[in-house]
This record gives sequence, structure tokens and C-alpha cells, in this order.
Amino acid sequence: MSTNEIAMRDAWGQGLVDLGSKYSNLVVLDGDLANSTKADMFHTAHPDRFFEMGIAEQNMLGVAAGLATTGYVPWISTFAAFLAKRALDQIRLVIAQPGLNVKMAGSYSGILTGKTGKTHQSVEDISIFRAMPHVVTLAPADVVELRQAMEAMMNDDRPTYIRLTRDPSPAIFDNDYAFEIGKAVLLRTGGDVGIVSTGVQTVRALAAADILAANGIDASVLHVPTLKPIDQDAIVALAERTNAIVSAEDHSIIGGLGGAVAEVLAEHRPTRMRRIGIQDTFGESGPNDAMLEKYGLTPNHIVKAAQDLLALTAVTTR
Repeated sequence: MSTNEIAMRDAWGQGLVDLGSKYSNLVVLDGDLANSTKADMFHTAHPDRFFEMGIAEQNMLGVAAGLATTGYVPWISTFAAFLAKRALDQIRLVIAQPGLNVKMAGSYSGILTGKTGKTHQSVEDISIFRAMPHVVTLAPADVVELRQAMEAMMNDDRPTYIRLTRDPSPAIFDNDYAFEIGKAVLLRTGGDVGIVSTGVQTVRALAAADILAANGIDASVLHVPTLKPIDQDAIVALAERTNAIVSAEDHSIIGGLGGAVAEVLAEHRPTRMRRIGIQDTFGESGPNDAMLEKYGLTPNHIVKAAQDLLALTAVTTR
């Protein structure tokens, strides 16, 4: 894992610039947040293909649908909280139902949103888009995966939601990594417990695996960048290897990664599991470290869940 931390929103902005130079039919629509999401980088590089739509998210998605019917590939840039709630009806009716090629980026996702508070935090967006027919749902772990995911999105004609974070975070992947929509990535192999994570929470999952190893527990870490379509085979294989699963996400445990993993295991390989995530509550303003601690998302919380699960398994198998 690299110690060089880069903000995902910076990589997103530069990624739009680079894709815009490569694909002349790529356009960007912004909801009056370009300086926060870094979509303003695209405006500087390709001003004729940047459309400032103002604080009118519903209209922005309607315009994107219209552009998609004429051969353009619209990329939406706004906060996850506004995209997943304020524009949801338009997304459902004019993008998801006809299956239009619109790329929707929800920036400032999760609980760590720079002290913006509960109004601007989105801890339900994965569950909303995962339940939306036809919409591919992605949550990259770092800037390397993000850039590759953006290229993959451009070469896929399905409506897609991609979840972005605000603050700098370490890089997990190097330039040899190859992202593929629908594929999970086994980052660490161990036979005692399997940790399944998504998005930047995978950084904390890897840290948890290191702590567990220091305590004699060998953990696998499976990173799931595609929430839909989810890699069922990888999840089942992990359960076969470990017989104990802990999911971890900066998102509600209801309908997010934990829910998706539980669904897969219930149908294909019943396995004891614990879900680390937001426990059916809204967030608040606060420093990132304090928020991670209060809402139970730190590596130590993942470690405790794994230890408790293994202790329970040991008791029931005696």
C-alpha cells in the first residue's frame, strides 16, 4: 500500500480531462459544485463540452437523458447526497428504465465529508442504486482503480453510478492492476476469516488484516469495487475458504455491501458473518478520525468483529 495519498476527486477531475481528449462525444454536466468535485478541470480543458446546470439536479439528469439519446455520453458530477435523493425520480424514469448511457458520479460519499454534516452525507446511495434496475454500481478503492473504472465506464453503454470520496487516501493498487466491471479482487489470502470490503473502506480492511495477523489470525481481504453486478463466485469462494465473513463499508449495513454479501451467502453458501458499517443512523459533523471511531468503521472495529465471530464459531463447533 502506498503512503502517497491522493484525493479521489482530484483524480476524477483529471480523468474527465483525459477521457474528454480521447472521446469527442463525452460531455460533463455539473450541479453548481465543479470547484468541489473538481469537474472544473474539465471546464478549463474542454469548455465547449461542459454544461453548468446550477442547483437543479432533476433538470440536470433530464438534460443528460436527452443528450444520451443523440449520441453523447453525459457524465454527471455532483454530491452523492443530491444525486441519490434529489434527482432520483428522474434517474428512475428517464435514465434507468430506458437504460440510457449516462454516467453518474456521486462525490463526497459516505460519512467522511469534510465536516459538512448529516445533510450532505450519503450513507444510503449504494443501496439505492443497487436496487435500481439496469444501473451498474461502482465504488473504487483508490485513484488507480478510479481511473481504470472511468475508462471501463466509457466503454460500457449501461447507466452507471460511481461512488467517490472527498479526502486524500492511500493507493492500494499499482499500474499493473487491471480493473474489470463485475469482478472482485482478492488482495490478501488467509484461511481463518474473510473480510469483504468496498470503496476506500478497503484501506481500513487491509489495516485490520495486519492487526489480526499480529494476533495470530490469518485473514483474507476481498475488495468488491462493483456492487452490481456483484461477483458471487468470489464471495462464495471466500466463504468456502474461511467459513467466517466480515463485511466492511462506509455505508449503511442495510442494502449496501453487507446486505449484498448476505444475500449471496444465504442463497449459495450459508456462512456466519458480521457487518461493519453505519448502523441505521444518520451522521453528523466532525473530524474524520472521530467519525470513524464513533460510527464503528476503524480497523479495530473490523478486528473485533472478526475475533467475536471466530470465538462464536469455536464455541458452536465444539
